[in-house]
Formats: sequence, structure tokens, C-alpha cells
Amino acid sequence: MDRLTHRRVLAIAVPIVLSNATVPLLGLVDTAVIGQLGRPEAIGAVGVGAVVLTSIYWVFGFLRMGTSGLVAQARGAGDGAEGGAHLLRALAIAAIAGAFFILFQGAILRAAFRIAPASAAVEGLARDYLTIRIWGAPATIALYAITGWLIAVERARSVLLLQLVQNGLNVVLSVWFVLGLGLGVPGVAAATLLSEGCGLALGLWMTREAMAQGLGAAGLFSREKLARLARVNGDIMIRSVLLQASFTAFVFLGAGQGDVTLAANQVLLQFLSITAYALDGFAFAAESLVGQAVGARRPGGVRRASVLTSAWGVGGAVALALAFWFGGGAIIDALTTSPEVRAEARRYLPWLGLAPLIGVGAWMLDGIFIGATLTRDMRVAMIRSALVFWAAVLLLPPVWGNHGLWAALMALNLSRGITMALRYPRAEAAAMPA
Repeated sequence: MDRLTHRRVLAIAVPIVLSNATVPLLGLVDTAVIGQLGRPEAIGAVGVGAVVLTSIYWVFGFLRMGTSGLVAQARGAGDGAEGGAHLLRALAIAAIAGAFFILFQGAILRAAFRIAPASAAVEGLARDYLTIRIWGAPATIALYAITGWLIAVERARSVLLLQLVQNGLNVVLSVWFVLGLGLGVPGVAAATLLSEGCGLALGLWMTREAMAQGLGAAGLFSREKLARLARVNGDIMIRSVLLQASFTAFVFLGAGQGDVTLAANQVLLQFLSITAYALDGFAFAAESLVGQAVGARRPGGVRRASVLTSAWGVGGAVALALAFWFGGGAIIDALTTSPEVRAEARRYLPWLGLAPLIGVGAWMLDGIFIGATLTRDMRVAMIRSALVFWAAVLLLPPVWGNHGLWAALMALNLSRGITMALRYPRAEAAAMPA
């Protein structure tokens, strides 16, 4: 391994943060373009369709994390062929999963609209949108694996380029198809589908040498290698489902506090999204650098990588906390024009000033544990933290109302950080010579 430096951490983190910044921009442009049609049902259809697909694809986020940790360890061990093999295995999973969604799209759409019913006009347009975009499932899921490989080998600039090309093309095509050709909602879907295909093509080109090496790896699809892949990804998936279920429960329970409080919570959740996007860069750097140290069998490298990336993560959390404390009101005003929602959101803003400081441990340790492929420990920590969250939900909101609900959410992230911190020595132990 090369020497671990602050510059090396930032070389991974900064492009990832910039790449993340393009994600909400794309949704904003799509909404603005379709909004020019002057049809509320069209805006609703695109929103519903995007949420359905995001929920489906989100489950496969484990491919990015699992691929990142496994490839980083292979790189640290100097085994480029095995790193390419990990990518090929992940791409095979993406192809199978994507084909499944295409073949069973009818049943998937029926289930989606049964869970989240909409008006006949919105549902009809949303079906048009989804039946086009579902063909991009293999590409979208495959890009998770490609992104994980790029992060693991410290090609964060390539991740940024990939996002800029894909999202930039999406914006241009959306404007042309909708405003130029008058294709409406199907035009937005077609623009996204084409940009996903181009993104996949670019990603495959970026990783062509690794895939060629991977084809020569011993036991490419051996039972042992596939079992390890299934274990790592299965643990991450369980952890992610529990985490998402907790956030979903927070939203649903907030609805019981009244419409204004629900809206205020939705506004304030954007602060958590900003925090995640900003701190992801340092967590991703931890995945790559810790994973390489484990692969190289260097416990001291694991410690230094953990300290360096976490120092930047804590610095970022402090900066975000200060920004939310002193500029949170302006952010709220930018996100909503409702006086009632603005006032209600300000009541709970102090929780968001604390959120980055409380959550930074969980974010950074996620990256460290992914790099060390301590996924079982992540799963166990998440199960215990979910139990803490539900205990807090049962005890606090009946006494403190929405403040109690936010306290429960803070308890979830604090518990995640503490439970993983207690298991951190296992990360260094994973790098001990065999």
C-alpha cells in the first residue's frame, strides 16, 4: 500500500461529495421540466414512478458496499484478478435481478399501486413511466457494482465523471423530449432510460481491464466464492432494510402528529440527506483504505486509515452542525413557503444541529466495517440499535410528542455508533497475518 495521507483521503472524498450533489439536482430538473406541462397529474406520476423504482433499486445498494469492501481487500493483497472477479460476480447478480424485474414488471406494478394507490389519471401516467424505465433495471443495478469497484481502487474522479455524464445527458434529453418533442411523461422516462444505458456503457468501458483480469481468476463462480459474496451482501441487505424501516416508521409516526408537523419533519429530513451526502465521501474513503489495509495484512494501516478518514468525517460533521445551527432557518425558508410549516420546523431545528455530531460515528464506522467486511457485526449492531429505536418510540413520543420522535431517531444513530465502536478492534484483528 502507498502511504496513507490526508491528500489521499480527500482525493477519494471530494469527488464523491461532488458526485452526490448531482443526484438531487436531477430530480429537481425532471420536476421542473414536467411542471412546464401545467398538468398536476403528470408531476404526480413522475414522482410516484420515481419513488417506486428508487424503493426497488435501493434494496440492491448492498452491491455497491459489498463490492467496495471485497475489491479493496483484493487490491490490498495485490490480487487484481480477484478484484476483477468480484466485479464480474456482482455484475452477474445485477443482470439476473434486472431480468427478474423486467419479466415480472406486471406483478410489481400491481403490488406498487396497491400499496400506494393514486388517482386514475396519475396511475395511468405512472404506468406509462414505469413500463419504460423498468427496462433500465439491469443497468441501474449494475452501476452500483461498478461504482463500488471504482471506489475500492480509489478512482473517485471516475465516479464523478460517470455521474456527470449520466445525469447531464438525462437533463439534456428530458428537456428535448418533453419541451422540444412534446413527449410528456414517457419522454422523461425515455430520457432516464437512455442515460442509464449510456452510463452503463461508460462504466463498463472504465472497468474493462479489471473484467478482463477477472475472467482469468481461479474459481470465478466457485461455490466458496459465491458463498462469501452471499454472506457479505446478505448481512448488508438486512442491515439496510432495518435502517430504512426505522426511517420509514419515523415518517409514518410523524403523520400521527398532524399535517403541519408531518410537513415540518419532511423538511427537516432534508438536513439528514445533506449530512449523508456530505459524510458519504469520507465513509467511502474509509471503505477503500481500510479494505486495502486488511488485504495487505496491516493492522496499523487499518488504524491509520480509520483515524484519518474519521478525523475528516468529524470535521465535516462539526461544519454541518454549525451551518444548521446558524443557517438552518434560511434553509427551512428555502424549502417551504408555508408560515405554519416554517414555524413548526424551527421548533425541532435544534435536533438537526445535533444530528451530524450524533450520527458521524455510525456513518464512519459503517465505512470502516464495510472495508473490513465485518458485515455480520454491522448486522448485529443494526438489530440492537433498531431495538433501542423501537423502545424509544414506545416511551418518548407519548410524553414529548414530536420531540420524543426526533429523540428516538437520534437514539438510533447514537446506538449504531456505540455498538460498532465497541466492535472496532475486530477491524484491526481482521488485518492480522494469517
